[in-house]
This record gives sequence, structure tokens and C-alpha cells, in this order.
Amino acid sequence: MRDKNEAIFTKTYMVMILGLISCFLWGSAFPSVKIGYQLFGIGANDTFEKIVFAGYRFFLSSIMIFVFCIITGRSLKIQKEDTYKVGFLGLIQTALQYVFFYIGLSNTSGTKGSILAATTTFFSVILAHFFYAEDKLSIKRIVGVILGFIGVAVVNLKGGAFQGGFKLTGEGFIIISSLVGALAGIYTKKIAKNISPFMISSYQLFIGSVVLMLAGSLGGGNGLNFTLKGSILLLYLGFISAAAFSLWTILLKYNGVGKVSIYKFSVPLFGVFLSYIFLGERLLGINVILGVIFVSSGIILINKE
Repeated sequence: MRDKNEAIFTKTYMVMILGLISCFLWGSAFPSVKIGYQLFGIGANDTFEKIVFAGYRFFLSSIMIFVFCIITGRSLKIQKEDTYKVGFLGLIQTALQYVFFYIGLSNTSGTKGSILAATTTFFSVILAHFFYAEDKLSIKRIVGVILGFIGVAVVNLKGGAFQGGFKLTGEGFIIISSLVGALAGIYTKKIAKNISPFMISSYQLFIGSVVLMLAGSLGGGNGLNFTLKGSILLLYLGFISAAAFSLWTILLKYNGVGKVSIYKFSVPLFGVFLSYIFLGERLLGINVILGVIFVSSGIILINKE
């Protein structure tokens, strides 16, 4: 069965389809989260409410995957030693990463957030050098990393300078979130060798969501205003994580980090256009255009065969 799956999920067209679907879903999360803050009455300074909101989202994601596994006849039984592995992944990939992500996104625009989150790819490329022989750094990859970070810098320029263009709890937290996400991706590939991708996604999301909900509740974040529109959006956010994490874990299981990472260049593109459509954020600002060009060029260069 493993050989059959490997033959399917290593095909270029299959990697492209699943990769782009995952990245579209992640790109749509940027405007969706910001709209969610409005619908649930979460203010810019409501830190613990944001954490509880994240916990609800990922809890729903885990339940969706559990239900999918039951319907399709997939086993939900997990070995004791594997529980520790997915538990650790849940702490860093779901809990820690998204604490920084949710707080950071609330303090920057959806457009900026989507582009800054692309730094996950650059961190992944650098870290993969130390873990995988097929992903060693080269001049081509180093130039790609430089191009990418130029893009990150350009999108933060205001009036030709950095003054007022960078906030630690906004853009800074998004970058920290990206670094944690890159570390989680490296670890995901390592444990995916012997654990089902659906098992990894469901349990790590469940464990991480429980940590988020407990942390947020202990901090006093219980005042979410549920409405019909808000609940529907929360279900969509849950679906985003359930589908995107499961598909991405499958791709990482059967492909190298470098081969899969190329498709994350589309996350900022999807994020920019969807933020324009749903949030009315400016689409044609020269900084945003240049940032997208540099970020995309860097990732494509890094992964170009």
C-alpha cells in the first residue's frame, strides 16, 4: 500500500494539485481570521479571546478529521510512543505557532500577514540543509533566500523607509510564527514515515487546540459573541486546517521538503487577492506588488530543478 501511495503522491501533477489546494486554503485564512475577529467581537487587545478563538477553530478541525477517518474506515488507534510525538507536534505546530500567528495577524494587514508568512519557506529551506541530504544549500538557494527576504523588507517599507512599518507584536510575531511552522514541518516529515498523515493531523490539532483553549480560558478569554455568521465562518476555518494540514502532511510524507515548498509561493498571492476581495485592502500598492514578485521569485529559484 505504501508503494502504491508513494507512486501516486510523488507524481508532479498530483503534488501540484494538492499543493495549490492547500495553499489556497491557507491563503484564505488571512482575511477569514480578520473577519472572524469582527464577527465574534474580538478587539485588537483581546489577546486571550484570540487564543480561545484559535482553540475552537483547531478543535473543530480535529473533529472533522476524526469523522472523516470513521466514515472512510481508517483506524484511529495510535501507539503509545506515537502519542508523545504527535503531542509534541501539536504543542509547537498548533499551539505555539498560532498564538504568535493570531496575535500578529490582528496587528497587521491581511496582505502583509500573508506575505510575511511566506518566510516559512525560507526557514524551511535553511533548516532542511541540516536534516536532508537532498536539500543542501547551494548558491542558487542562498540567492533565493536573499530575494525572499528582500520581498519581506519591501512590503514593510513606508515612504521609502522602515519607520512605522514594523511592529514586534504584528509583523514580528508573524515571522516568529513562520519560524515555528518551519521547525514543525521538518519534524512532521520525520514522524510521518511511520504514522498515518491523518493520524498526525487529527491528534496534533486536537492536542494543540486543547492547550490553546485552556491557556485562553485561564487568561480570561471567554467573551466570544457567537452568531450564525460567526459560527459558519468558524466551521470554514476549521475545514481550512483539517484539509490543508492533512494534504500537506501527505505531501511531506512522500516528497522532499524542497519539492513541496515551491507551492507555498502561492500562499501570499492567494492571501493578497482574497484580502482585496473580502477586506477591501489595497491590491495595487507598489510595495505589495514588489514584495509578491520578490517572494515568489525567491521560492521559485530555490526549488527550480
